[in-house]
Formats: sequence, C-alpha cells, structure tokens
Amino acid sequence: MSKRFYITTAIDYLNGQPHLGHAYEKIITDVIARARRSLGQEVFYLTGLDEHGQKVQQAAVAEGKDPQAYCDELAQSYRALWQGLGITHDDFVRTTEARHKEFVQAILSKLHAEDQFYQKTYKGFYSAKEETFLTDKDRLPDGTFDPAYGEVIELEETNYWFKLRDHQQWLIDYLDANPSFVQPDQHRNGVLGFLKSQTLEDLCISRPAARLNWGIPLPFDASYVTYVWFDALVNYISVPAAHGDPAICAALGNQPSTINHQLSLWPADIHVIGKDILKFHAVFWPIMLSAMGLPLPKQILVHGWWQKDGAKISKSTGNIVDPVAVIAEWGVDAFRFYVLRELDIGPDGNWTDAGFKARYQAELANGLGNLVNRSLVMLKRYRNGVVPPRSDELAAEANKFFADTSALLEQNHLQAALQMIWSLVTRANQYVDHTAPFKLAKDPAQAERLDEVLYNLAEACRVLAVLLWPFLPGTACRIFAQLGLNTAPDKLAAASWGGLQSGHTIGQPEPLFPRKDN
Repeated sequence: MSKRFYITTAIDYLNGQPHLGHAYEKIITDVIARARRSLGQEVFYLTGLDEHGQKVQQAAVAEGKDPQAYCDELAQSYRALWQGLGITHDDFVRTTEARHKEFVQAILSKLHAEDQFYQKTYKGFYSAKEETFLTDKDRLPDGTFDPAYGEVIELEETNYWFKLRDHQQWLIDYLDANPSFVQPDQHRNGVLGFLKSQTLEDLCISRPAARLNWGIPLPFDASYVTYVWFDALVNYISVPAAHGDPAICAALGNQPSTINHQLSLWPADIHVIGKDILKFHAVFWPIMLSAMGLPLPKQILVHGWWQKDGAKISKSTGNIVDPVAVIAEWGVDAFRFYVLRELDIGPDGNWTDAGFKARYQAELANGLGNLVNRSLVMLKRYRNGVVPPRSDELAAEANKFFADTSALLEQNHLQAALQMIWSLVTRANQYVDHTAPFKLAKDPAQAERLDEVLYNLAEACRVLAVLLWPFLPGTACRIFAQLGLNTAPDKLAAASWGGLQSGHTIGQPEPLFPRKDN
C-alpha cells in the first residue's frame, strides 16, 4: 500500500457564507492537487467545515435555528461553491460527523491517560469573538486589546489545560532543523521569532458545557466540551483514521468504527492555510502531534489575505467580492485565473474589478483565446481542419517552457508557473504575427511553409492545454475538444512536443473567452 500525496485546506468556520478568501485557498490547493495528479502521483485532497464553537452557536441562535440545522443548511452553500469552482477534493469533513467526534474523543482519552492535561482555575480576560483566553501580553501599548478580539470580558473559570510549554524547546529545535516545514520563509521566521522571544502559555482545551454546549464532550468529564481548535485541527488525522491509515490507527491503538477502506495518508504532505491561523498550525498542532506520538506534516504552506480596492473585505461595509456572481458573469476559469495570476502564495493581494477586467481582456481574451481561435480557424480554413506533417520550429522553446513549468509546479510556485505558461502564449502569438500565415495562404508556392506554421500553432495549442489543466481545467478540456482529441489533458508528460499526429482532423473552433468590450 503506497502512501498518497495528502494535501489539506483549513476547514472553514461555519458562522457565515463563503467568501473570496475561502475560495482562493481552495483554488490554490486544487491546483497543487491537480498538478500532482498530472505528474503521476496518487493524491488525496481534504477540505471541510469547522462546525463547533461559541460563534456557530451564537449565529444559529441569532437566526432562530438549532445549531445542527443551521450547519446543515450553510454547509450546502460551501459544497455548491466548491463544485462551481471545480474543486477536486477527495473527502469533505464536517466536525459534527460521528467519524470525527469518535477520533477526537479517542485522542483526548489517550492524552489524558498520559498526563498531558491538568485542571486549573483561570481568572483573566476572554475574547468570545476569537474564543480564546488573553493575557496582559496581548494588550496594545495603550492597555486596550486589539479590536479584532471583539468584546473582551473578565472571566473566572475552571478548565482543562494542555501542557504546551513543556514542548517549546523541542519545537524550536524542529523548526531550526527543518527550514521547509513552514513556508514561505517569512512565516517560518515569524513563528521562530515568537517561540524564541516568549514563553508559551499552556493551552486551554475545554469549555464548561454550562456556558457552551455546542461541542464534543470530553470523554473523561462530560461537564465540559472540547475547545474548538483542539477539535478542528484533529480533522487532518480523523479523516485518514476513518480511511484506515495505518500510522494513525497504530498510534491510536485501535481501529475506528467508521473505517470503510484502507489508505496510507499520514503524514500530510502539505497543509494549506491562511496566515491568520499560523500559530494554531505551526505551534499548537505540531505539539499536539508530538504528544500523540505521530510524525508532523511535511509542510505548512501559508497564503496571505485579500483586500478589495485597498480596503479590508467586509460584509458589514459592503466591500466584498462574491465568487458566485463573478463566476456567473465571467466564467469559473476567469475567476480561477485572476486569483492565481494576481496573488502569489505568501503575500497579501488586492482585488479590483478594473484589474480583473484588464487581465480578462489582455491575457485571456486577447492572449490565450485569440491564439487558440485564430490558430484553429486558419487550420480549418486552409487545410480543412486536417493536421499537416509534423514541424518542430517551436519545439525547443515549447519543451523548455514545459520543463520550467513542471519544475515550478513541483515547488508549488503557482503564480510563476502560470507566468511561464503565458510566456508560451505570448511566443506563439508572436509566431503568428511573424510568419503571417494568412499571407502565406495566398501564395501556392508557400504551401509547404504554411503547413509548417499551421502545425506549430496547433501543436502549441495542444501543449498549452496540458500545461493549463491544473489551473484552468475547463479551458484545457475545451481546447482538447476543439483539437478533436478525445483524451483528457491531465497528464503533464503529454506536454512534450509532437503529440498532434499528421492527418488528424480537429473539431470546431469556438471562442474560449468572448471579448467583453462594454
């Protein structure tokens, strides 16, 4: 049983509708997953929903709904958007599922038995909005708390605590020894700086059921429910456990009752997360895994935040991007293209409607779309859609673009890979302008030269479809259909030059990205 390439997104906290940030994270994860599949790897892509906690309970009460009914209804919005975005996840976890709850409780029992938890009474500050306890270290210079914490109240409460600080030096040593564990580097440096400058506070892993009952009960004390983050992070291993992952089942010491078949998934190859939850994933989660006796994920890949028009995206101010509306007007691949081309993994990005339209017109309609359409229309017009004999005039350049794109995909440099693909789009469009096939067609003496040009253009379109498949899968498949190819463009090795056979008849050319001049 070979291990699959296992990639995850953060699970989305279910206290509102999905937005641009949610969609961006799922898309970049989908591109990585598709790229790995196209490179010949077996992939398991996990996403899902974080459904417990105080904010979910409050949101449900505000709408006059039972928390589970509220979650069931809202979950459909997320599933529908991921389907609309072409997300190819292999499993979708909800933390209210029995298979997840069972495993969370098994871990809690194991760590409790191994003396990793203790009880104490805490008196201090609490942010209901972030569902976290705060200390004086969290205060701003003026003595207040960051507005991001919302209302901060004083609270005295007895809870169970996880011995985080006992593992602090081990985690520092691990991060020093494994520089690729958190990427990009600025985020790894931030985590190390935090760990080396501050003593970790132990982690409160419970909430009294009298105050919050929407959560997984502690198996050793039913008067408490599990802290939402200790619950949520476990999804990365509860799902592999439900699929019979041998490493996790061995650490647990038994087989989950929800097992359906056996897959080898752990350790995760990549956790894709937003920078706002880096501390949970790069500090809490590794220590939790170490305490469980499990290996750590190979990499935590951290992306930035989106703004719109230079300001924070906010439902309350109306400064939002509605992915559903954008897709309805422009198409899913235009949406995927913009977020991938505009924002590299790591920094923050800024969505502007004008920028979206400009990229659509210049790069999709006038760039890729124009290239494919005029190349295939000319092949139809001048050769009745029959592919001429092979010509390798663009072969060396195309193969270099292929090799460079493959290398960038293997390193998860998605924006750079997309730019590399567009270098081939640009080169092929320049080739049309330079060779002027519409002029060659007027001179019977140039028939052989016209054949060479038409082959190079058609084959460049085929290569582009293969390279584009992880990014713009619908567009890639449409190019193949217009080329009359009945296979999928989902194997990266097929981007090697020369796959289009002489004598093959192409399909019907159609605009890929209709121009929108108004």
